[in-house]
Parts: sequence; C-alpha cells; structure tokens
Amino acid sequence: MVARVIPVDPFDLVVFGGTGDLAKRKILPGLYIRFLAGQMPEEARIIGAARSDLDDAGYRAIVAAAIDEFVPQAKRDAAVIERFLARIHYVAIDAVGEGGWKALAAHMRPGVVRAFYFSVAPSLFGDLAERLHAHKIADADSRIVVEKPFGRDLASARALNAVLAAHFDEKQIYRIDHYLGKETVQNLMAVRFANILFEPLWNAQYVDHVQITVAETVGVGGRGSYYDKSGAMRDMVQNHMMQLLCLIAMEPPYQFDPDAVRDEKLKVIRALEPVGPEDIVRGQYRARPADDGKAEPSYLEDVDNASSRTESYIALKVRVANWRWQGTPFYLRTGKKLRARTSEIAIVFKEAPHSIFGENESWKANVLAIRLQPNEGMNLSVMIKEPGPGGMRLTDVPLDMSFADALGEEGMDIPDAYERLIMDVIRGNQTLFMRGDEVEAAWAWTDPIIEGWDARGDRPKGYDPGSSGPEDALMLLHRDGRRWREIRG
Repeated sequence: MVARVIPVDPFDLVVFGGTGDLAKRKILPGLYIRFLAGQMPEEARIIGAARSDLDDAGYRAIVAAAIDEFVPQAKRDAAVIERFLARIHYVAIDAVGEGGWKALAAHMRPGVVRAFYFSVAPSLFGDLAERLHAHKIADADSRIVVEKPFGRDLASARALNAVLAAHFDEKQIYRIDHYLGKETVQNLMAVRFANILFEPLWNAQYVDHVQITVAETVGVGGRGSYYDKSGAMRDMVQNHMMQLLCLIAMEPPYQFDPDAVRDEKLKVIRALEPVGPEDIVRGQYRARPADDGKAEPSYLEDVDNASSRTESYIALKVRVANWRWQGTPFYLRTGKKLRARTSEIAIVFKEAPHSIFGENESWKANVLAIRLQPNEGMNLSVMIKEPGPGGMRLTDVPLDMSFADALGEEGMDIPDAYERLIMDVIRGNQTLFMRGDEVEAAWAWTDPIIEGWDARGDRPKGYDPGSSGPEDALMLLHRDGRRWREIRG
C-alpha cells in the first residue's frame, strides 16, 4: 500500500533558529523528505534565520550536512537534494534588534502562505512576534509555530500567551507537540470513533484502568542545565502525556474539526482531580558502577548539582471526575535511564463478571496496547482455549498489528511527526496543535502538584539505571491490586 500524498500550496517558511539542533535534526530533514515525496511544491521556499553570518551557499552546506546525517541513506537522492537546496535561503538576523529584518521582508513573496517557525528560546517569542509585525512581514493569514516549553508554570504560560496574542490571533498560533504527530496517536482517534467495536466499552463500566508509559534509556546528557530546572513533570507530563490522556478520555467531538477536538480535550483537563502526595512517586537515577558494565554517572552528576531535588522519573495516579471515567484510574509514568525505550498506552479492561470455566490460573483481562514507539502499532490480547487435549484451559494471545507489517513495510512510508505537523501548518489545520486555553488549563492542574512537593521538601527516590524505576512506583499499583505492564523495547 502506498501512502497518498496531497500536495500543499506554495509557501515561504522562515525557520528562526535555523542553525540550531532542532532545525538540523528534525525540521530541515523532515522538509526534505516531504519534498522527496512530492508533497512540497517546487515553488516552496525555506528561509533560515539566525545570528550566524552566513550567505545562501553557506547555509545550504549546513542543510546538506543535516540531510546526510539525519535522513536514511535510502531516501538520499542527489538530484532531489540539489533541487531542494535551490529552495533554501538564509538571512542573518538579530532577534532583539533591527539587523536583518529589512532583508527578511525583501524575501517575502505575495500570494503564498507565510509561516514562521520559532525554533528558539521562549524568551525570544515576543521580540520575534513584535518585529514580524513592525516590519510588515507577517500578515493576517500568516502562521507561527512555537515549540515547548510553553511556560514553566501557569503565570509564565499566561504571559507567553498574552505576548503572542498581542500580535497574532489564536487561529494563527500553532503550539507544536510532536507526540500528537505520531501515526499511532492519530490512529487512537480512528480506533475509538470509526469503529463501533470499542466506543461502547470505552468507559468506567468496562475499563478497569489505563496505563500511559513513556520510558527512555538515556539520561539527561547535555540537557542537564535545562532539565534540572524542569524535571519529568514539566518536561513530559504537563504536555506530552497530558495530550495522550486527553485523547483517551475525551468525549466524541461533533466532527473532526480543530476546535471541536480541542474543546473536548479541554473538558478532560478541567475534569482532572487534584493529585495527593500518596499518589505520586518521584525518582532520580543512580550511578552505574564500573563493575556493573560500563560506568555511568548519576542524575546528580549529570546535572552537576549534588543537592538537586528534581525528578528524572515520575509516576502518578490520576482520576478524571466525570460520568464516563468515575472510578477508573489513569496511571502515568515516565523516566530516564529505564530498562527500554518505549511509549505505550494500555487500556486494561475488566474481567468477565462470571467465569463459566471455573478457576483458571491463566485467566487475564483483555488489554488494548497502543505502541507509539518503537514499532508503532496496536495489540489486543484476547483469551482463547489453549490448544491440545488438556481440557478447557485458557490462554491469552495477541491480535497484533504493527503498521509496517499490516500496511506493507516497503510500500507504506509513515511520515515522521515533524513532517506531518509542518505540512498541517501550511494547510492551516490546527487539530494536532495545542490551543492557548488547553496549555493554561494543564498548568493550572500541574502547578499545585509541584508546589506541594516543594513545600513538603520531598526528595526523589533513587533507582538503578536499566530498571523500571523506583520500588515505590510498584506499590502505587500494588495497593490497588494491580501491576505495571513490563517495560519492553
């Protein structure tokens, strides 16, 4: 099966921070792959903007190097790369001064979509927005893309929203969360709302609990100074995991429309109950000693702060106070230096109210597991009779669908999240982007949790690299008669 590619309109895309790590790793390679796929028109142009003193040729060399490093060899076509690079331009710009803005204005063409990607620190958002309007570079149809972190608390998120709202309407602002661009996340909506099979069961009457896991094998690495001011709660739960929770818990929107979908997600966030200290486990990874394989530093060493109380792991028990989910807990966990790299949503259904087969040691509840990474796909475990003459013994088997296998690994090219989301910006489709009130509602729920453990002076629990996290996290489910699913790559 070959993926259907729908071309977008001609556009001018300005990437502020065009020489930065995100631009080189994700944005520019993603744009090249969309060009290779035929989705980007020949008339499209990409303009890098940064402080570096470069000309077009110098910047094209940077883009070519990024393609060579971050695009799979099978997708590197010399002739296509040459055509793509011809659409690349560069402007040296001063985000907080006046240098380069007239040159950037001269690059803008009438009659094409204008989009501006703010791949810079949030402290520069206001300066960029102000100058785009002062120099008449942005118009009423322009779009801006802003990366996380979108604030570090409710007050700063409101301030950022106000800065952007002073120059752009909400319909022009695209707050990007790359998790929402993943194929499996969108398929979660398709599974729920396009199949009568699941939606009648998608409630507290039939669902025992939900687990959302985002596990990483790497530590904080070179992000230590940023991460120690953020932690797992701000870095992952408040945005990525919150969005996943919303897509699971939301009511069906009246149609697949950007604001209809986001209205329903907002209702979920506002229905979240406060989380008490007994329902929170925080952790920090320890060092790995040399006699346990390759020596690795601890979290405290990675962030160069021996007194840090920032968490590299967090597990939460979350409740949604509405009719659909009353009594069904959502267990969230995320952390660094865990056993495997995986992101998974598991919908664990209740057991049958009565077993006609009597006591059976192999009896297990049905689970719908949605894998975001690696090997995107879905797995539904169902009970069947164990083959053989040994009587009516039950065993669970998976109905397994990986997208690569089900749709044809060679024929079906699943786009990277950034590829899809940037093309949605050009189309003007905000469905997979966060709205300002969503962001503020998420911080309004998150802030009291963080303020609570700060006031109590809680220290994170230590856990070993390569484990599933602190032992206390196991008890979070054990006391409810449940257990975490095994973390697997």
